[in-house]
Amino acid sequence: MSMLANAPMSNTPNADRPGNASVKEVRGAQLRDLAKTLPLRVLSEDDFTHWQTYGYVVVPNAVPDEQVRATRDFLWEFQEMDPNDPASWSRPQMRDHAMTELNNSGMVEVYNHQTLWDNRQTQRVYDAFVDIWDRTDLWVSIDRANLNTPNTGKRAFDGFIHWDADTTADPLPINVQGVLSLVDTTDDMGGFQCVPDLFANFEQWRKTAPSGRDPFRPDMDNIPYEPKRIEMKAGDLVIFNSLLAHGIRANRSDQSRIAQYISMAPATPEEQELIDWRVKSWSERLPARGHAFPGDPRNWEQTRYDRANLTPLGEKLLGKTRW
Repeated sequence: MSMLANAPMSNTPNADRPGNASVKEVRGAQLRDLAKTLPLRVLSEDDFTHWQTYGYVVVPNAVPDEQVRATRDFLWEFQEMDPNDPASWSRPQMRDHAMTELNNSGMVEVYNHQTLWDNRQTQRVYDAFVDIWDRTDLWVSIDRANLNTPNTGKRAFDGFIHWDADTTADPLPINVQGVLSLVDTTDDMGGFQCVPDLFANFEQWRKTAPSGRDPFRPDMDNIPYEPKRIEMKAGDLVIFNSLLAHGIRANRSDQSRIAQYISMAPATPEEQELIDWRVKSWSERLPARGHAFPGDPRNWEQTRYDRANLTPLGEKLLGKTRW
């Protein structure tokens, strides 16, 4: 197990900060400096080196095709859109976001449906995060999905780059994030983008960055590194360091980009209040904590769908069963 100690953080339902408060952040050695003690399960040695150098890694075929299709079909249903009728794609988002850069980016306010949990409790997904954290006692984040139809008309959107961690903090936060692609992406479909060269040179850049800068939004006009679009196939999972500047590109195609957000972090079984909330979120189909997660105004998760069935691995990833 790596030498990481859990740090206190706010878990209030409307915490005024980016990021996902359904798991704890940690302190200790930065993940880019972590020395492996466990054998790699999914990543290759080159994958792990790339992850530590550039802040991201793509895990191909992280979930089976049948799960990809089931999740994709469910998200179309939940959004009241027909994948074969582009006229249905222009309906406005159901609730505005406090994080305004997310408006019209296609966020789907669903958190605990069976298809989402099927992907979270997939062995290959879990094993990839074991490789990242170098420990087996992990909890999965309670997070949502994304169905980003073409960003035109009422859904005009230009994309964004940000951090979900305070990059002026000392010590710097330690966390990871992940995106499971549910479709093959092309360049004009937008999708996940990041600035890997900024991550590779992050400490040096921080020393010369302007004082008073926005800790959550890089000034891309004055950063000497270009964003990179990460090509992904349906079923691929990108895992990235929260200190990697990242975001979503606008969808300029005639197709829809669909994804699920999945991450894992070290379990904190001593945090009984957090365990209680996590189990309640799963049982009652509640959204994640924090101002970035407004929830579904129709309450469809509670009124239309059953509680998700968990595997033994899923119960541990939730915190319902201890490691």
